[in-house]
Amino acid sequence: MTPHRIRIALGCVTVMATMVSAGDQWPEWRGPGGQGYAQVRDLPVSWSETEHVAWKVVVPGRGWSTPVIENGRVWVTTGIDTPASKADAERRRKTSTNAQPLTISESVSLRAVGLDLKTGEVLHDIEVISQRDPQMIHQQNTYATPTPIIENGRLYCHYGPYGMACLDVETQKVLWRNQALDVKHENGPGSSPVLWGDHLIVHCDGIDQQYIVAIDKNTGKQAWKTHRTGHQRDDVQMRKSYATSLVVKVQQQPQVISPGADWVYGYDPISGRELWKLSYGMQGFSNASRPIAGHGLVYVCTGYMNAQMLAIRVDQKRKGSQAEVVWSLKKQVPNVSSPLMVGQEIYFVSDNGIASCIDAKTGKVHWVQRIGTKFWASPLYADGRIYFFGSEGDTAVIEPGTSFRRLASNQLDGTMLATGAAVDGSLVLRTDQAVYCLR
Repeated sequence: MTPHRIRIALGCVTVMATMVSAGDQWPEWRGPGGQGYAQVRDLPVSWSETEHVAWKVVVPGRGWSTPVIENGRVWVTTGIDTPASKADAERRRKTSTNAQPLTISESVSLRAVGLDLKTGEVLHDIEVISQRDPQMIHQQNTYATPTPIIENGRLYCHYGPYGMACLDVETQKVLWRNQALDVKHENGPGSSPVLWGDHLIVHCDGIDQQYIVAIDKNTGKQAWKTHRTGHQRDDVQMRKSYATSLVVKVQQQPQVISPGADWVYGYDPISGRELWKLSYGMQGFSNASRPIAGHGLVYVCTGYMNAQMLAIRVDQKRKGSQAEVVWSLKKQVPNVSSPLMVGQEIYFVSDNGIASCIDAKTGKVHWVQRIGTKFWASPLYADGRIYFFGSEGDTAVIEPGTSFRRLASNQLDGTMLATGAAVDGSLVLRTDQAVYCLR
């Protein structure tokens, strides 16, 4: 099918994304356009381990990347690690300033696994990158948390500081690798790449350096690299960010909306030139959510310590751009999960399971409801329903609207931190135990 450009949202800010015309592809994290909005049909509303499971497949290793889907194949990334010896783990632990519980490994095999969408058959299991003495990561994180991008038979895999690679899904050959994305996360990788034209754009916000970089999708070579210019805190743990950018058009000019620690930035996606930056006004770091856009505004969640949602207006001026906060919200804002826009409303769920519906233009709260206990994954709108994926394998399905209406509560085995993927007739979910296809 021929790719074309779509436009999502209203006003002077427009979400731009390359996508196909049918509902049988899921090319990136949060789907076509990266907003969690799926134009698909015939998805299940309710399920369990014994109901509506078309297939369930165990994937070796660990990974929180969202499944991506193209031409009847589902792809996930995973990491199979060899634990460090007790003595080596203790030695390396002393070199960290991070007080979090950490996984310390001797080596890790970073892989891409391809599954048949109809049957779940494992078609491919390919080592993309092998890494000795990988960085320590948070025990809840994995070496394969960033979601890959699939486009026209090319799978672009990103594994944080261990590198990025392009895999030909037909020949199963790695066409290029770039292992020069140096950054010290300590908690492990989180930011997923964004494809804009020939550029794969990704954040690298660690304790040692903070930058955004574009990699040429055809060669794997660096197209541009721009260091963050906003003031960074003395505490290095508060310099980290795991967010994913969003490319929008502001008055017909493309911009990369890029949240980092304490600041959100706007960049030119062609050159990497910083167009503007805006302080959160309060402390915010380790943010993992992706911005959304609509109604002439961009919406950003600021992350830990003082989580806020900021509605930002970006104006393109003759001599540059500027941004201002139109409204902000502090109650029940997630640190990790991304918000979702459906029509005039924004929906989101806090880390501790409190869901909210607010007016996108004003921030007015329509309703607040508990829907579970723990949430990290981002919600999905598909087939006229909103799916909230809980960390304990639970999924709450609600009807969008200014009055709360729950349609179903569903349960699968295991932990679920990965966001779901949807194509016509199929919902693909990933837990720590298996990949599921629900029909």
